[in-house]
Amino acid sequence: MRKPIILGFAIALIGAPAAGGQTPPLPEIVSVAKSGSVLDLLSRLGFDFLADRNGRLYIVAPPGDVQRLESLEIPFRYETWSFAPTIPRRATQGGPIGAFHTGPQLEKDLLDLQARHPGLAKVFDIGKSLENRPLYALKISDNVAAEEDEAETLILGCHHAREWISVEVPFLLGKTLLERYASDPEVRQIVDQSEIWIVPLVNPDGHDYSVRVYRYWRKNRRDSGGGDFGVDINRNYGFQWGIDNVGSSPNPASEVYRGTSAFSEPETRAVRDLFLRKDFRAVVSYHSYSQAILYPWGYTAVPPPDAGTLRDLGGQMAGLIREVNGRTYDVGPGIVTLAYLTNGDTIDWTYGTAGVPSYTIELPPVDQLGGGFFNREEDIQPIFRENLPALFYLLEWAANDYAARPRVPSPELKEILRPMVGRPRR
Repeated sequence: MRKPIILGFAIALIGAPAAGGQTPPLPEIVSVAKSGSVLDLLSRLGFDFLADRNGRLYIVAPPGDVQRLESLEIPFRYETWSFAPTIPRRATQGGPIGAFHTGPQLEKDLLDLQARHPGLAKVFDIGKSLENRPLYALKISDNVAAEEDEAETLILGCHHAREWISVEVPFLLGKTLLERYASDPEVRQIVDQSEIWIVPLVNPDGHDYSVRVYRYWRKNRRDSGGGDFGVDINRNYGFQWGIDNVGSSPNPASEVYRGTSAFSEPETRAVRDLFLRKDFRAVVSYHSYSQAILYPWGYTAVPPPDAGTLRDLGGQMAGLIREVNGRTYDVGPGIVTLAYLTNGDTIDWTYGTAGVPSYTIELPPVDQLGGGFFNREEDIQPIFRENLPALFYLLEWAANDYAARPRVPSPELKEILRPMVGRPRR
C-alpha cells in the first residue's frame, strides 16, 4: 500500500525466471498530466498509482496498461529510468534475500521458536495458499496448549507480496515476546494475560514470486485466464466487498483486482476462519510504505461508530513510535489519510463484523527518498524497535478491555456464525 502523494519506487528483478523459463514482460513507470477527470478515469480502470508529483501522476504500467493509455489517447511519458533505487539493497546475511525471510526460512524459524519455547509458543497450520503453501499462525501464551479465558489479539503481515518488511515486524514481535518472557516483567505480564496470534505471511505465493521473479509483485498468484494473474487479497474480504469500482477493481489485470467474490481466495478464507473461531479484541495488519496508522473506514468518509476510540488508540501508538526514533506516523481513517478509497480490505472487515479496534500500520519509509519498497536490511531492527512499544500498548489495552466487558458480536457477525453452530468457540 502507499499514498498517492508520495514518490514511488523502482521496479527490479531478482533471481530466477518464471516457471517454464519465460520471464514476464516488465512494467514501465509512466507519468501523465494530472487532472481531476484523468485521475477519476484511471482510478476506475484500476491503474496502480505510485505518486502525485509536480502536476503529474506516476503509474506502474504493464504492457496492457500502456496500450490502454494509448487507446484512450492520454499522452504519457516513460519515467522508469528516473526511479532507480536511491538506497541499494544488498544481501549481507542469511539466505537469498539476506536478513529478510523467504517462506521456507520463515517456516524454519517459526518452528524453531516453538521448539525452544514449548510452553509458550505453538505453530498452527491454518490453511493452504492457492499454490498449496502452508499458512502459519504462531500462538503465544503462558499456557499455550490450553484455551484460556484471556484477551486475544491478531497480528497479520504481508498481504501484499512486495512489502517484505511487513513479514519481519510480526515475526520479530513473536521472537521478542518469547525471548524476553523470563527476564522482562512487562513482557511476562502481557503474555500471562493474553493469547497473541501472529500470521507473518498471509500471501506466501505472491511473496515467493516477488523473491524469485519480479520484485514488485503485489497480488497472489490466481490465474484468471488470458494472461492475467493475481487477486489483491487486501480487497477480497467480505465487508463492503465490491461496493464500487474505485476502491477495488473487477478487472483481473488491475493491481487492485478484488477476485470473483468475497473470500474467493484461500488466503483470506484462512484469516477469516481463524478470526471467527476466536474472540479477538484488537487487530493489526502490517503493510508498507508511508508511515501511517490507519483505522476504518477505507470505503467511505463517514466516520465509524467508535471513531473516537480508534483515533485515541492510534494516536497513543503513534506517540510511542515517535519516542523511539523520532519518526512520525500519520493517524486517521484509511480513506482520509491515504486519500484514496479501498473496499474489501482486512481491517474494514474485522471492525465491520466484530467491532474490534483494527489498524493497518504502514511501515517506513515515508517516500522514495527513504527507499520506497526497498527497505535496507539494516533498517529492519530500527523499524521493529520503534513499533514494539506501540504493540505492547495495544496488547495491554486489549487485555484490559477484555477484563472490563464481554464482546457483543455485531448483527453481521451473528449471521456469519449462524451456520457454525456446534463448532468449537470460546
